Parts: sequence; structure tokens; C-alpha cells
Amino acid sequence: MFALRSDRGRRPDEAGLVLPRWLRRPARMLQRVDIDRIEPPRFAATMAICALFALTGLYGGFKGGHMDEVVRATTSRVGFAIEDVDVRGNHYASEIDVLQQIGLDGWTSMVGFDVRAARERIAELPWVERAEVRKVYPATVAVNIVEREPFALWQQGSQLSVIEEDGDTIAPFYGGRLAGLPLLIGAGASEAGPGFIEKVSRVRGLDGRVRAYIRVADRRWDLRLDNGITIKLPENGFEAALAEASRLDAEYALFARDIEAIDLRLPDRVTVALTPEAAEKRNAAFEELMDQRKKGARI
Repeated sequence: MFALRSDRGRRPDEAGLVLPRWLRRPARMLQRVDIDRIEPPRFAATMAICALFALTGLYGGFKGGHMDEVVRATTSRVGFAIEDVDVRGNHYASEIDVLQQIGLDGWTSMVGFDVRAARERIAELPWVERAEVRKVYPATVAVNIVEREPFALWQQGSQLSVIEEDGDTIAPFYGGRLAGLPLLIGAGASEAGPGFIEKVSRVRGLDGRVRAYIRVADRRWDLRLDNGITIKLPENGFEAALAEASRLDAEYALFARDIEAIDLRLPDRVTVALTPEAAEKRNAAFEELMDQRKKGARI
């Protein structure tokens, strides 16, 4: 116990504090030390002052909430600065955007680099579905990206966007290699389009020829072919209408004729609209026929 005092076996002037058992050995070792014979090493005072400044800086950083910055600055200057970023898996996401999301400043330390925060920032990019970020010592950060899969282009008004198969918008479309994707036009086309495109692709004569899938009043579809022909489909029973269009093309080469539109909205008839040039030729031929008949009647 710390408070016990004992005078047994001692002179009155030697009575004192009885040390706890765990302090007795260190106390005996200190008694054997001859302080007069200890010679401090050279520059001991300088080293002590530097240590004092370092401890003061660490304490100030801790109290001021800047320990992360202190650790990054210290470790980066002793050989732990990030020197390389290896980005893989990005086909559509810009590598520059990925590097900006990582947030390196040239002195970022491997020790203080927050992998989780970097991963969350990269996942905010429009094309990124998920990302993996790893430290590869001594000085590399490895980033592996899994991107969202583009399915079609969706035009609504003047806006053109890239969408996934489930209809979710990925990012605005500014041109480039995605221009060959199917084009969906109109309100509601992004949600109803993927299933409709899959059904049209199974129709003989239409596979690969449709350039735009136009949603009309979010109720029915028009198809714009590669030669400019528009096929107008009914709201209900459009699959039967597509089959009829395929049959007419197989028998009469309907899609190759000089026509502007094929109207299949009525179940009992097919209406064909000629192009302006074809209509003009037809009118000219009709007028010529009428003139010939008038001349024959006079004779």
C-alpha cells in the first residue's frame, strides 16, 4: 500500500515511504546511476529542441483537427507520396474525370489516402456502376471500374441521352461511337422502348433497318426505316400489324417502293402514302391518261 510507513529496524531519521513492490526494482536501479558521470551526446540540446517543436506541432494539429493533413504532409515527404494511378475498365468514363474524383494534389500520401472516400467519389460519375480502389505500395493507387451498359439513345425535345436497357438515363449524348445505338423518340419511349425494340428485331424485313422508334402520345409507335419510310402502328395489336407489314414486303417489296408512309393503324386496311416525287409522277401520268381519253372521245 502506498500510505504505509514503517520505523522497524531503522533509526528515527531513516523512517520514510515504503514503495510498492513494482516500483522497488526501478528505484534500486536509479540509485546505482551516477549522474555526475553521464555525458550527454553531441547536439543533444538541438535534438531536444527539435523534438519539442515536433511534439508541439503534433499537439497543435491534434487540437486543431488537422492531424490528417499533418500525417499526409509528413509521410509524403519521406517517400510515401502517390506517384501513379492505374485506371482500368473505363471505356466511356473519362480517365481525367476519374483522376479528378480521386483528388490527388501531388503530395497526397499513401498512408493518409482514404480509399473508401475515393471509391465513393468515383461512383458518383454518370458512367460508373461501381468502382474498386486499392493501394499498391510503395506509390501506386489501382482503380478498377465497372461501367453501366448503354442500350439506346433517347430523344425528348432537344435533349438526347444515353439510357440503359431498363430505361434509366446514364448521361447526355454528345456524339461519337454511340451514334449507332437505337434511337428512341418521345415521352415514355425510354421505359417502353427496350421491350418494343426486342419484338421488332424478330420481324423479318425490319431487323437492322429501323433507325428510330417514335413514341406517339405515349400510346403507340411509329417506325422510321433507313430509307425514310414511316410505318404507323396501332395502339393495340401492333405485333399483328408488324407481321402484316412483313408479309407485304415479302410479296410486293413494299419497303423498297417509292413511298413515304405505311399506315397500319386500322385492322382491316393498309394505307400507303407516296413520296412527293412519286405523287407528282402519278398525277402527271393520270392527267396524261385523261387527255388521251378526251382525244379518243373526240375522234
